[in-house]
Amino acid sequence: MADTPPSEHTSSGQKAQPGTGTEGPVRIRLGGVPEHFNLPVHEAFERGAFAERGVDLAWQTYAGGTGQMTRALREGEVDACILLTEGAIADRMAGAPIRIISSYVVSPLTWGIHTGTASALQHHAEIYTKRYAISRFGSGSHLMAIVDAVSREHHLNEDQFIKVGNLDGALASLESGETAVFYWEKYTTKPYVDAGRLRRIGEFLTPWPCFVVAATEDILQREPKAVIRMLRTMHDACDRFMQDDQAPARVAKRYGLQARDAEAWYHRTEWAIHGWVSDKMMASVVYHLREAGIVPQDQEAQGLVWERP
Repeated sequence: MADTPPSEHTSSGQKAQPGTGTEGPVRIRLGGVPEHFNLPVHEAFERGAFAERGVDLAWQTYAGGTGQMTRALREGEVDACILLTEGAIADRMAGAPIRIISSYVVSPLTWGIHTGTASALQHHAEIYTKRYAISRFGSGSHLMAIVDAVSREHHLNEDQFIKVGNLDGALASLESGETAVFYWEKYTTKPYVDAGRLRRIGEFLTPWPCFVVAATEDILQREPKAVIRMLRTMHDACDRFMQDDQAPARVAKRYGLQARDAEAWYHRTEWAIHGWVSDKMMASVVYHLREAGIVPQDQEAQGLVWERP
């Protein structure tokens, strides 16, 4: 199945274009998944917080996840993305012209391990010889399946992975029996579990903070001050969101979650309120990626994080 094309909206309502470097608001195209983690950014956008700092933000939604976003960054389709930490690091180490510019969510991600309702699988321990639905190679659904298997002393072969494009593709693949296993963020898939379209047979917690912001070297060279203003607005928005007792109710309403699930997710999630990226965290992710064979053992891990001017 092909990747879902990104959807986009901007503060001006016009089609997103790169920043021009001219006077006036600077256009920055920011991408992310259509999930509740990004609500602080959406709410800041909607109340005009980015525009107030001279950033004409153009949000682009990537339903195909981190793998789709890393490709979009490489091809210059978008200037920056909020994406999984391990995906950003792996793509940078593979030579992508991107840099990590900030942490975004500093708490771990809880991956639900799912199967179809007609599947005979019952337990997490039974999955490692089965076929896996992944959004695309290099995505979180691909990388975390490998990291999980390695942590339990199992090895997955490339032919076990079937690319399905996005969550809708995974649902169809599991229902047809083409695949038997699918890793996706627990609360995003919870409505499908509640509706009986998926069964969750296990969970896997990432051993590192789950989301970072990565940007292309092009936008960092052309518009470094605008990028910093964008980050300050994002950090302020995340700080505001974490202090808002009504945030879980808005999450539940906007993303179709049960109120108790939105509350549970909110109180186990912490967003970054500054741009600092831990060297130890980065080293830990690189270690796991090497152990899982996702990046070569001798691949250098330099220049991962942007050094601000």
